[in-house]
Amino acid sequence: MPEIRPMRRRDRAVDDLADIFAMLNRCDTVRIAFQGDTYPYVVPVSFGAEMRDDHPTVYFHCAREGLKLDLLRQNPRVCVEADRFLRTEPTDHGITTRYESVIGFGVCELLTDPVEILRGLKLLTEHYGYPNYDLAGCRSLEHLYVGRIVLERVTGKRNVGEEKSGSTRKG
Repeated sequence: MPEIRPMRRRDRAVDDLADIFAMLNRCDTVRIAFQGDTYPYVVPVSFGAEMRDDHPTVYFHCAREGLKLDLLRQNPRVCVEADRFLRTEPTDHGITTRYESVIGFGVCELLTDPVEILRGLKLLTEHYGYPNYDLAGCRSLEHLYVGRIVLERVTGKRNVGEEKSGSTRKG
């Protein structure tokens, strides 16, 4: 597990776990970093999340073959990153970006229990606004894996400034 050093900008650090989990749930995508042979491999995924035993836990789905799975089988330790861009704006000292971000470290496991697989997919569909989606009728279930990453360490960071209704980019 990499050492998590104190942030240079302590004023932007988020230490409350409930607050970090809320920030994670406001994000649209997580990026998972895997250890490759020569370089790291990072891939964006759709996700769902829950708290398990006081640890943020991320679920994602993927095809049953590919580099992501090859790397996971070699080393299941991963890094997860999620962020939410709010806007850029001028300040007294320049231009700044308003954002929230979460970084976590954990071990990814591919689920085999059908109940756990459906639970992970249910969290995913709920996260994207489809709480009543009928997963039992989904024909794709036989063609995918569901991964679960229990985040053993997690940090949050934000620079939201004052809330504004307009933005220069999607927020």
